[in-house]
Amino acid sequence: MPSVRTLVISDLHLGRADRRDLLRRPDLREPLLEALADVDRLVILGDGLELREAAHREAIASAGEFFAAVGGAVGEIVLLAGNHDHGLAAGWIDARLQTEPAGFLGLEQRYEPSTPLTRELARAAQPAALSFSYPGIWLREDVYALHGHYADLHATVPTFERVVVGAMAKWVAPFPDGAATPDDYEAVVAPVYAWLHALTQRADHSLVAQGGGASSGAYVALTRRTPRSLALRAGYRGAITTLNLAGFGPLQPGLSPAALRRGYLHGIREVIARLQIAAPYVIWGHSHRSGPWPTDDPAEWAGIVNTGSWTYQPHFLSPEPNGSPYWPGTAVYVGESGAPQLRRLLGDRGHDELRPDRA
Repeated sequence: MPSVRTLVISDLHLGRADRRDLLRRPDLREPLLEALADVDRLVILGDGLELREAAHREAIASAGEFFAAVGGAVGEIVLLAGNHDHGLAAGWIDARLQTEPAGFLGLEQRYEPSTPLTRELARAAQPAALSFSYPGIWLREDVYALHGHYADLHATVPTFERVVVGAMAKWVAPFPDGAATPDDYEAVVAPVYAWLHALTQRADHSLVAQGGGASSGAYVALTRRTPRSLALRAGYRGAITTLNLAGFGPLQPGLSPAALRRGYLHGIREVIARLQIAAPYVIWGHSHRSGPWPTDDPAEWAGIVNTGSWTYQPHFLSPEPNGSPYWPGTAVYVGESGAPQLRRLLGDRGHDELRPDRA
């Protein structure tokens, strides 16, 4: 496998209704374009597009300018699907299922643009060559990268998606106890994504957009120090206990930064073990928390690197710039050899620069 210098980013969520997708803005795009001058390839590791708040037919309007900009700065772009833009891969998977049984998904399945949206993205990215891979990609023989949404089946953080895919695995598409394949994961997660996709394509997308912000709103409400928040936390802990007793667990009631970190790392470690990913380094996104940070325990990460996100989420951030692992604008550099390196490309930008202009 030839080694090329690669920059990996994830969770751009281009097209968010609240305009917190930072790479829609040329001024915040510049540090990324400068970083691309030193690499041969850009890998967008899933959730590059926000396809749960707008129909596929609207996506190119919000993402086209970004793909044109990076397509002029780097020779190759590889786009992976995540949970918020699973439709980038779903059409290709569904087409194959029409002529062959499930089981064709490996750790890296490359495919060419075959739907109107993927073809539009490829045109927008010219002169760069845009290709697609799912569910992950080998960047080197010792470096594997994937979005990480399969971790929702195992993470101990009780998000909406974690509970729903847990129900799928328990009652609809039983998940194997030991080793698993990407098709085993798709049987659990793809029906959930297809339902959300259908809502977005056919209904007023504002309904889905409001639901997409529910997790953030719930986190803020539960972590405030008010009498109402105390009452909400008591009910929340009771709900988690009920879900664990019903067999959905293990789910944790804690919402501290440490609990969120441990919960998602547990999930991705389980995915690595179940898929038998034999790589000294695994890069993922999905949780929006970059890492490891200097203050993290290296043993807890053990070869795992998280890209972080390019989405402004003030409820997770410190008052000062770059004081939180959730600070947006991070990337992972993968050279021809050596450990992947986490780079904080927007670490010098404060809240005033990152906050969206609602006007």
